[in-house]
Amino acid sequence: MTMATRGQKTGQTGGQETVAEAIRAGLHELTATEQKAARTLLAGYPVTGLETVAEFARRASVSAPTILRFVAKLGFDSYPDFQRALRAELNAQLATPLAKRDIPQQPAATGSDAFLERFRSALADNLAQTFAHLPGGEFEATVKLVAQTRGQIYVIGGRFTDGLARYLSAHLRIVRPGVIHLAGQADNWRDQLLDMSRKDLLIVFDIRRYSDDLARFTAAAAKRNAPIVLLTDQWLSPIAAHARHVLAARVAAPSNWDSTVAILGLAEALVAATTEALWESARPRIDALERMREG
Repeated sequence: MTMATRGQKTGQTGGQETVAEAIRAGLHELTATEQKAARTLLAGYPVTGLETVAEFARRASVSAPTILRFVAKLGFDSYPDFQRALRAELNAQLATPLAKRDIPQQPAATGSDAFLERFRSALADNLAQTFAHLPGGEFEATVKLVAQTRGQIYVIGGRFTDGLARYLSAHLRIVRPGVIHLAGQADNWRDQLLDMSRKDLLIVFDIRRYSDDLARFTAAAAKRNAPIVLLTDQWLSPIAAHARHVLAARVAAPSNWDSTVAILGLAEALVAATTEALWESARPRIDALERMREG
């Protein structure tokens, strides 16, 4: 499937592809200058795309015709069409639990069985869409970074994703040393910045409504040259501007609340692939842990 074919289905907030997903999947199809435009948009997603063509071009250090060619390759007939898609995504990003109540859903289910089937179907679709739109190269590069980092690995999440950060760190500690889960108040996170450097790795979980505290902490870590991996939703946390690698999951559900099932699936895939990559050193660690439990 070409980028233009994918782009014809972008800008939706449900099961269809977002503009960001289309860009990340089709980056290799773009020219060098179009890639500059694409990376500039992803770094300031989606707000950069809501600027005028001239402002977008100036920010990306490319020409206005390059921006228009880039938008056309995404499958949009015009720049206003492209911006309408981004505005729809921005509205989805900012949706509150109360606002989600007003988003059109499938006809209301009657009875617990009907509700559970509708909910199950939504979660299954989130998983399928997440893995279908996950760039393989991005995932492989993330696994390599987790496996080869010689310093510390710091893992952190937001209000509803801290449990995922704890889950990931607990698994990674079994297969490799130097994994730290950052919990508690934001003031306590800053202490960790003192020793953070380019030899370390920061893994961040952040889904809508995005955490300002996480954004500030991640920006500070980026200034210390620590590589960052972001696990987020399909609309992309602003932290993506600082991330070396981004793994995006579908989170929308027929509920006032977002689902973390698919992002948990990404975390479990990351654990499984890292365990395989480190198996020679992970196996004796797992064996030693089992002996401790027996003793």
